[in-house]
Amino acid sequence: MSSDSLLQVDADALFRMEKIKVNNDRWPFPDLGGHIEIPLCSDDQREHFFLDISRKRIALTTKYQTRARKTIVLARLDFNSPHRNPDDSEVGVPHLHLYK
Repeated sequence: MSSDSLLQVDADALFRMEKIKVNNDRWPFPDLGGHIEIPLCSDDQREHFFLDISRKRIALTTKYQTRARKTIVLARLDFNSPHRNPDDSEVGVPHLHLYK
């Protein structure tokens, strides 16, 4: 298994895990074309996460996503980006992607 994949049971556990702020920093909402990564961790501080907030230049807020282990996207909420899934089904907006 590659370093950027998880067993589904592990991804589900990480998704359900309570996430807390790692510090008291304030994060301004990103300007158009901007992106922020807010660091989070589990209660026991063994797992580290990021809450990503990105904005496109033309559309308003595009996505919110939660990442575990630096690169693994556990969940992503898209607001302005309809597209096709790998099975060729069309996904409207808004929509939620969960790790599988």
